[in-house]
Amino acid sequence: MQKEIKVAVIEDDENLRFLVVHRLKTEGYKVIEAADGNSAEELILSEKPDIVLLDWMLPNKQGSEVCQNVRKQGFNKFIIMMTAKAQDIDKIDAYSFGVSDYITKPFNMEVLMALIDNKVKYVISNEKSEVHKFGNMEHHPNTHSLIKGDKKIELTILENRILIYFFQYANQVIKREELMMVVWGYNSDVNTRTLDMHIVRLRKKIEENSDAANYLQTVRGIGYKFTV
Repeated sequence: MQKEIKVAVIEDDENLRFLVVHRLKTEGYKVIEAADGNSAEELILSEKPDIVLLDWMLPNKQGSEVCQNVRKQGFNKFIIMMTAKAQDIDKIDAYSFGVSDYITKPFNMEVLMALIDNKVKYVISNEKSEVHKFGNMEHHPNTHSLIKGDKKIELTILENRILIYFFQYANQVIKREELMMVVWGYNSDVNTRTLDMHIVRLRKKIEENSDAANYLQTVRGIGYKFTV
């Protein structure tokens, strides 16, 4: 690992917390932990971890409230919510209180590690700046929003995942299957029409004219290309 990445694990289930902390340490991460909402908030603000794994249901204070509070106080790093609520990602209104991403319980440890590794690649490769600039826009991935001129546009968690991946592979053709794997995860039975629908929505937020795309281009029969 190029730099020591600090991960905060906020989870009141002692067994699960032990397993996640142990695995993260094995992978070379520096780990800090808390078991309730109040101490979680103090820990995040004093230790400023690179990534926070935050349980939705916590004693004293819900994970959503913890997230909202630390965001208000200027914490802008990645917050991954761990939740047992298995609704569709877009239905969980997580981005309104500042979650960067989320994973549903029970989760496979490999999937969690892949999600974190992806964020770490991102954290390391963008150490200088946590903002992507293109055209007259800025993409703020940790709080999934676009600043277009003087207007702030909210992105859903899935749109944010798609855009982060496009920036990682800017100007390259990305296959639909690859994008679906990254965005929805390994065991997903999502179909390509669902992906295309998300791309259409993202295009409307990014492009001046979504029928003649400047940035988010379709490569017929293959997938997409994000031209910067």
